[in-house]
Amino acid sequence: MKRKMGNLGVQEMDAGVVGVELTRSWASLQWGGTISALLLLLLNRIGPRSHIQTNLLVIYLFISFPTALFKILRGQFGRWVALLAVALHLFLPKTFPVSRFILFVITPDWVADGVRDNIVGDILCLIIGVLLCIAKICEIGGLWNFECSFNCSAYFLVISLLFLFTILYL
Repeated sequence: MKRKMGNLGVQEMDAGVVGVELTRSWASLQWGGTISALLLLLLNRIGPRSHIQTNLLVIYLFISFPTALFKILRGQFGRWVALLAVALHLFLPKTFPVSRFILFVITPDWVADGVRDNIVGDILCLIIGVLLCIAKICEIGGLWNFECSFNCSAYFLVISLLFLFTILYL
């Protein structure tokens, strides 16, 4: 059986190339941004803890989390993990803050899809990156009296990766 190939116009070819570039940039934001945000969460946990930075990173993860993993977290598996998180929070309230994980599970679909699939989410990721930078600069003593350690240097390196993946997508 022979398939008939139609002639593609220039507009269809350009739209196909743009679609491929958008999927690659979206995938780089999802995976690269997620890995960067998780590294920042780890650095925040190892160094001086900041609840503001942790909350901003959780919102960034909510927006940039890979779609396949996001659907798993919002499904039946995520509900069970949320139940276990609430149970752990009952016994270890200071060690295990549950509210950050529940954001992934209980957010309504129209809000989650609206933020993740819109330019608003991408701009919000960029704003979160700026806020993280400002918070870290204030934490180390400002631009003139700063005391930067290895943790601080690693934090700024990973923040620059966070910016890179966000700007590549925009």
